[in-house]
Amino acid sequence: MNLRFAAVHYQAIRDRIKLSDPDIDERTLADTIEGLTDLHDIVIAVIRSALDDEALAAGLKGRMGELQERLARLQDRASKRRQIARDVMSELGLKKITAPDLTVSVRPGSPAVIVLNEKAVPSIYWTPVQPKLNKAQLALDLKGGANVAGATLSNPESVLSIKVR
Repeated sequence: MNLRFAAVHYQAIRDRIKLSDPDIDERTLADTIEGLTDLHDIVIAVIRSALDDEALAAGLKGRMGELQERLARLQDRASKRRQIARDVMSELGLKKITAPDLTVSVRPGSPAVIVLNEKAVPSIYWTPVQPKLNKAQLALDLKGGANVAGATLSNPESVLSIKVR
């Protein structure tokens, strides 16, 4: 809300100064308006906030990566412990162990599919893949001047550049 108000205030002052002095150069105009408004300070505060959010996002992304690795380790450890329990029970011929909070049983499993030669498997067992638009190549061709039916380039948007010292 403050940013919108500051932008309107900035534009009003700019228009007034240009009306009273049509020959004023852009640098002097910009310096004068900067001294009369707090728009620059508000924009800088918004950018600092964006930089903080980006830093938090980067940290969170790194943390998520660490947690994904931990999740994989925990899942692997749980799987190995289940295998140990299953192997011991199978070796000793124990079909069932009951505890107050759980019951463990070993039963024969179902056979799993083993593919010996993928090329020999009939096509009815294959799932067709939906075609996916290659936007990178499409953009490259359009930028190169190609006329592609059903596609065009958008009007370019301005890009905000931030340099942190």
